[in-house]
Amino acid sequence: MKNNGFTLRKRLRSFAYAFNGIRLLIQNEPNAWIHCAAAISAVALGFVLQISRLEWITIVVVIGMVLAAEAVNSSIEALADLVSPEYNEAIKRTKDLAAGAVLLVAIAAAVVGCIIFIPKLF
Repeated sequence: MKNNGFTLRKRLRSFAYAFNGIRLLIQNEPNAWIHCAAAISAVALGFVLQISRLEWITIVVVIGMVLAAEAVNSSIEALADLVSPEYNEAIKRTKDLAAGAVLLVAIAAAVVGCIIFIPKLF
């Protein structure tokens, strides 16, 4: 790929592509809907419980990590399905590993949520 240098138009276009990717994730991926519902719940609870600035930073970072992991997983799955529409053990392993990565990040986010919110609730 040839790089013709930096231009503002190219940077703006790259942001448009990125925002389109976020739109596609939220619009087309049912698991992302679950993550978004959990994120909205965490944000609402954060406002209700008046969490600290550091707690907000932590919540925002883990929400971003979960959604980013889901986007990467969805990308891997889409590419794998294009490359090998028929069953392939290596593709299955790849897709399972990517899904496992999302699950690990989601579990970590849930633990963070519990650490922040449970003491404030009880």
